Amino acid sequence: MRVRRGLVVAARTRIPPAPVADSGPSAWLRGWLGAALLWLVVSHALGAEALRIGLTPVFLDDQVTFLKDWQAYLEARLERPVAFIQRTSYKEISDLLLRGELDFGWVCGFPYVRHRPAFRLVAVPVYEGAPRYRSYLITGAGDRSIQGWEDLGGRYFAYSDPDSNSGYLYPRYAMAQQGIDPARLLRGAFFAWGHRNVIEAVAVGLADAGAVDGYVWDTLARDRPALTAATRVVHRSPEFGFPPLVAGLAPRVEERRRLAEVLEAMDGDDAGRRLLQALNLDGFTAGDPALFDGIAHMMTQLEPPLDVAR
Repeated sequence: MRVRRGLVVAARTRIPPAPVADSGPSAWLRGWLGAALLWLVVSHALGAEALRIGLTPVFLDDQVTFLKDWQAYLEARLERPVAFIQRTSYKEISDLLLRGELDFGWVCGFPYVRHRPAFRLVAVPVYEGAPRYRSYLITGAGDRSIQGWEDLGGRYFAYSDPDSNSGYLYPRYAMAQQGIDPARLLRGAFFAWGHRNVIEAVAVGLADAGAVDGYVWDTLARDRPALTAATRVVHRSPEFGFPPLVAGLAPRVEERRRLAEVLEAMDGDDAGRRLLQALNLDGFTAGDPALFDGIAHMMTQLEPPLDVAR
């Protein structure tokens, strides 16, 4: 169902009285029709269908306030309502996009590659000067016995999400490159359903090691240093294309173009820069599908890949 906003405001808007300078019936009718037309235009704008943007859980401490601020920012510049729709997994967001129940989604590069050309690239975040990021292998801060993938024998491992590049695809690929079968090597593995959840699981000893988005770990090191201090980065992957904002099949070309313009302009005003600072991002760029070629290569090498319950 499409989301509509502003209906109460529209219902309470009074149609201005007709001009009284000319008291003839034709002048009255022209004035009334003009005012009614203006009211209809305003009402239509207020009741416009919302752009539906899908997100997996935001890792910020005060995500509700952040999402409200970002929603207001986008609505003001797009001049239409925006609705953020959160789900637990990338698969849920992908499925909604494929069914046309979302217009846009902030997904990982893995589902973007998997669902091309159904997903259209809209914008890619820029982090530390480039639209790229890394996967981190982490362990407990006090555990010096794990120095690489080969040291995970008999350990419990936390993956982030089965559709996450940094939290599932890359660590499996890295182990495969070393001839390691995680199903045989690991004592057990589970999905934590979120990079922050992986970090917390490793920090408290629920998992001996885990794979996370390096950008998320870095950002939490800035905002929640006590949490990341309980973990240690053992390995950093090569760079991959940063998780992009994509469009499904529903939005028109003009809607995709306009949202991309607004996102790419966020670093040009104070309100946009404050939002970007909260996310620890430099901005957004149009991006290039070639950014995700490394992920595509790993996917073709590993699929079908599942060895833990989805």
